[in-house]
Amino acid sequence: MKKFKFFFAVLLLAAIAQISFAQGLGIRGGVNFQNLNGKDANGDKLENDLLIGYHAGVTGEFSIAPDFYLQPGLLFSTKGAKTSQDIFGQTAESSLRVGYLEVPVHFLYKPLLGEGHLILGFGPYVGVGLTGKGKLDYAGNSQEFDVKFENKINGSTNDDYAYVRRFDMGGNLFFGYELANGLYFQFNTQLGLINISPEVEGATKDETKTNNTGFGLSVGYRLGEKG
Repeated sequence: MKKFKFFFAVLLLAAIAQISFAQGLGIRGGVNFQNLNGKDANGDKLENDLLIGYHAGVTGEFSIAPDFYLQPGLLFSTKGAKTSQDIFGQTAESSLRVGYLEVPVHFLYKPLLGEGHLILGFGPYVGVGLTGKGKLDYAGNSQEFDVKFENKINGSTNDDYAYVRRFDMGGNLFFGYELANGLYFQFNTQLGLINISPEVEGATKDETKTNNTGFGLSVGYRLGEKG
């Protein structure tokens, strides 16, 4: 984990430096439709509902070949999920929302299409959890609790918190269109590749595996010289 922290710190500093000197600086924001997929402790598939969140941040853009670009970014993005289940004849609804600072590095293909450019992109991202809140509504009562970032928990862990691993990593795939004036719109998909559920020490059986997944819509504006 120390190596991962060091890697994220280096990647963050590199992204900030690249964005600062990018040929085209951009701002981007939009809506997320996030979920948590995987298995519970018994190995059963998680059945969660989409949680609506948001993302916002800045991007840089470097030309690496005609119509091909490298795009580092720095975004704040909210992720999580909702779920509901029947407990003794009453519906219990819960939600988990975690805010991440993400550093994506995308490869773009932007051919001319009409007066603007088609956008096709993909690439990895690394994220670090900064904030988090959970909520439980049951039998007319509502309870909120904070998220704690831990890699391991045990039987004596305080149940007044929700626990997730701090670091996330995965891939993005998106497409969109950029107008001649630099305004662009894009559809995003994201697949988390790291299990964000902490290890339970002493558990005789724990098959818990939780991955961030989602899709979203972005609106952005690219400053600088337009292609």
